[in-house]
Amino acid sequence: MIRIGMSTTCAYPLSTEHAFRLAKLAGYDGIEIMVSRDEVTQDAAALLALSRKYKLPIFSIHAPVLLLTHFVWGRDPLVKLERSAALAAEVGARTVVVHPPFRWQADFAVTFLDSVREISAQSGIEIAVENMFPWKFGGRSMKAYSPGWDTTRMDCDAVTLDFSHCALSGLDSLAMATELGARLRHVHLCDGSGSLDEGKVFDEHLLPGRGSEPVAEVLNLLARTDWDGRIVAEVNTRKARTEQERLVLLVETLAFARLHTNQRRVRRAPRSPRARESLRPGQQH
Repeated sequence: MIRIGMSTTCAYPLSTEHAFRLAKLAGYDGIEIMVSRDEVTQDAAALLALSRKYKLPIFSIHAPVLLLTHFVWGRDPLVKLERSAALAAEVGARTVVVHPPFRWQADFAVTFLDSVREISAQSGIEIAVENMFPWKFGGRSMKAYSPGWDTTRMDCDAVTLDFSHCALSGLDSLAMATELGARLRHVHLCDGSGSLDEGKVFDEHLLPGRGSEPVAEVLNLLARTDWDGRIVAEVNTRKARTEQERLVLLVETLAFARLHTNQRRVRRAPRSPRARESLRPGQQH
């Protein structure tokens, strides 16, 4: 059975513990930690305490490679990757997710793929490079990543497939998953329409089934081929007005994944006053 986790980004901008609590209530099998400015995400002991409290294993660590995390663990991208692998080993995660370097990180870009392979070999942690997308300004594309954004063209052993990024890049995610074959090791479950607004591109991270990507078909493919990677929900729930609305979105995402990986176990979002009470900070489940 393919195990399905939830990224802490699904609870953004709420705390790391809030993400654990929501993942537990929704019924996910585990969690992915996005290393951020929240010090809990950088602290192995704190993360292990939350893992024990909510009985959720940590599947993966997402390296702090976003623009918002530019200064987390310093500015050296190699150090960030090394520390992410070390954190993964400490908390029992088997995978680190990393983006290709930004074009202006020229020195790291030259050695990026070699560094990924070396750190993976030294740490025993799988480092799965995530597909990205071309940036567009005023309708024109700009090269933002080096050696590029298309992981099918990179010499790396493990890849993370993100459906929202596929939509923005114009790639068919089913074709990408098929081409990657055994190199596909991790999936960020979401969707996208490749939305454009006045020439600006938005990384939507819609709920699966609400965009234009063949998400269901990819999940069916993984289930048919006895894939042993991890699927991790990475959906945008920031428009939810209440905790209950956010939880409903997360349960819908999980139900989609279970349905299309041929798993019968589907959990409904709790709607009782008692369930809403369980969302209060500090309570244990």
